Amino acid sequence: MAQKTSIPSGTRDFLPHEMLRRNYIFDTIRNVFKQYGYVPIETPAMENLSTLLGKYGEEGDKLLYRILNSGNAFATVEPSDLANGNLLSAKVCEKGLRYDLTVPFARFVVQHRQDIVFPFKRYQIQPVWRADRPQKGRYREFFQCDADVIGSNSLLNEVELVQMVDDVFTRLNIPITVKINNRKVLSGIAEIMGAADRLTDITVAIDKIDKIGQEAVLNELKDKGISEDAIQQLLPVLALSGTNEEKLTCLSDILAASPIALQGIEELRTIFNYLEILKLRQAVEIDLSLARGLNYYTGAIFEVKAKEVAIGSLCGGGRYDDLTGVFGLKDVSGVGISFGADRIYDVLNTLNRFPEAAMEHTKVLFLNLGMQESIKALECLKEVRAAGISAEIYPETAKMKKQMEYADKKAIPYVIIIGEEELQSNMLSFKDMQSGEQKKSDWATLLQSLLC
Repeated sequence: MAQKTSIPSGTRDFLPHEMLRRNYIFDTIRNVFKQYGYVPIETPAMENLSTLLGKYGEEGDKLLYRILNSGNAFATVEPSDLANGNLLSAKVCEKGLRYDLTVPFARFVVQHRQDIVFPFKRYQIQPVWRADRPQKGRYREFFQCDADVIGSNSLLNEVELVQMVDDVFTRLNIPITVKINNRKVLSGIAEIMGAADRLTDITVAIDKIDKIGQEAVLNELKDKGISEDAIQQLLPVLALSGTNEEKLTCLSDILAASPIALQGIEELRTIFNYLEILKLRQAVEIDLSLARGLNYYTGAIFEVKAKEVAIGSLCGGGRYDDLTGVFGLKDVSGVGISFGADRIYDVLNTLNRFPEAAMEHTKVLFLNLGMQESIKALECLKEVRAAGISAEIYPETAKMKKQMEYADKKAIPYVIIIGEEELQSNMLSFKDMQSGEQKKSDWATLLQSLLC
């Protein structure tokens, strides 16, 4: 009995037409990164667990994929260890698949600090893995497209990242809203609530407001032991509305007793003053419910939502003041964003916004009608490819109908026919597969028309 073929839940195979569309997204994002002066790096798929653990909060640690040690991983395991999952995991797993690209990047910066120039602007397009529950727009294996600046405290970096977001989604023809908040503001809210030591609980709960609604968030805070009085202090902040400037003014009044909150408000005001001058094409707004659950954020935080499709965030990021500190390099601030290519794909697919150019592959097929004919075809094929046109020859001598069906199924727009008659007349037959029109031409004229 044949084995049933399958792949793990939350992962996917990609067919050629899907890869062409994915590459269109990657190329668009990569071109914007390069235009802003970012340079590429890569890091391994696996990292030491000591690098990953403790950087994403308790919930993030649970989603790490651990890799079993090679060899006899259980050789040192005692029967008593089996009752303690954490201890057992530590003994048999020393490595894990990366959860994101930011923490490995911080490790990279520390390890290679003598080889890079600060401020260091890098981009990275690679897969990451999370042991999450698969659902629409959420996968266990997915690509992130990250850009970070490290070694600079300037808020111009935040402004530039928002510009890049504006450029990418305008090029992709996806209307979006860029939501911005500041973790210092959230720290101030926790102070005003009288729960400064519960910042993580508060931010993790607030970050779910778009998914589960305000009432469920408030219930979660109650379940975590946040008092009713403290929750009442939070409500006016979540209810703020109006323009970005109006929100900042009201926020300054509500959080006037918190110096750290006022610092965060001033940072937001500076960013928005710059953005106002730049006249971006996409919407940008302050969203005080935005928390970004990752523990390493310390300043401005960003999230991007599609306007026309109900799906999770398409892009997110923020400022982290000392992520490299845990690896021994203190007081090095960074800020970055990460584009979720898989969700962007889903949005473009839903909206039918992939341009025809994204599907371009083989432009010309040379038919194979015999030995002498194929020799002439190969000579022409070499010139076509040298001119930068993607082309191929049917590999076998087969009936013309079969070769034409091949071109049709692959959506190859043009077919060149070199048969016995064409060899004798030194002319080539050229067929437009979409219109069905077929004509004869000399090779020089035909090559020129393909270049147009």
